[in-house]
Amino acid sequence: MNAEDVVRWGAILKSDATRILGTLESARTRRFTLDASYKHLGQLSLKQDDLFRQALRCVEHELYRAAHVMAWVAFSDLLQESLSHDGFVELRKARPTWKIRSTEDLRVFSDHELIVVAQETGLISKTVAKALHGLLNKRNECAHPEDYFPELNDTLGYVDELFKRVRYIQGRVSGSVSP
Repeated sequence: MNAEDVVRWGAILKSDATRILGTLESARTRRFTLDASYKHLGQLSLKQDDLFRQALRCVEHELYRAAHVMAWVAFSDLLQESLSHDGFVELRKARPTWKIRSTEDLRVFSDHELIVVAQETGLISKTVAKALHGLLNKRNECAHPEDYFPELNDTLGYVDELFKRVRYIQGRVSGSVSP
């Protein structure tokens, strides 16, 4: 066996060990399973990218409540930005009394209200709105003094679900996902 064979064998062994150990609940490698999902997201703003990366770092350091909150903040920013994709035309039809000139103006409204208006504008479906309200409630449990203490699986599922919703909204904004 030459040096190249040993290196190749070592790489295969490492890959197999990571795959096998990653199925164990307490394996550190499971914390990185979100990386693959993250890579499938479309273009994010610098702020959204940073916030999602902070959420992933929270997962790595077993700060699961913080990971929920950071991931939601990143998602909320994307939702606000997406509501402005048409220059607020649909938003102004749905909420004529809202005085919106920029995305920053949306920050005075609750996330719950923004989900409702996103549905009313056609950005998201009724089913997605219900799912987002559930994710918002889970975020609220993590952000406020509650008896909810998410574990690794809870957090991986939560962040992965938000990634799926990001891809959905990005598809709607770009026109690649039908209503």
